[in-house]
Amino acid sequence: MPNESPPGLSPAEIQTLTRVAAVMVPADTTLAVPSAGDPAIIADMVGSLGRDRADVSAALAALDAMAGGSFAAITDDARAEAMAIAFLAREGRPATILGRVVLQCYYRDDRVIRSLGLEPRPPFPKGHTLEQGDWSLLDGVRTRAPFWRDDRRA
Repeated sequence: MPNESPPGLSPAEIQTLTRVAAVMVPADTTLAVPSAGDPAIIADMVGSLGRDRADVSAALAALDAMAGGSFAAITDDARAEAMAIAFLAREGRPATILGRVVLQCYYRDDRVIRSLGLEPRPPFPKGHTLEQGDWSLLDGVRTRAPFWRDDRRA
């Protein structure tokens, strides 16, 4: 079925994701923000993977392989951090997407938004005020002859 959404992560993958996310963005009690391994943030990650699910699964499998078993089971925090940093420094789609997914979901958490001094809300209906720019910069575009073919039938 082509329109079927991809399945979620396995419990083992969620454990690995939780551990690597917490290593990537640790909690900060001074700012009163959770780590990226917070259950609400992890739930957001898992629920919004969509097309990135396969790459995130590949990244989590690679982390488990680096750990020689389960990355989540590493008890030495310094070793887990070194492995996560080494993995995320790799070039390649899975590592890049894993990093993007973690940071994207972390920075849309209301607690994190508040810690940045922002109001956690959608941009509309309140909107955001933007300074007016110099609209004359568009004059060249407005006066340019069309460069596309008009395919309307008369």
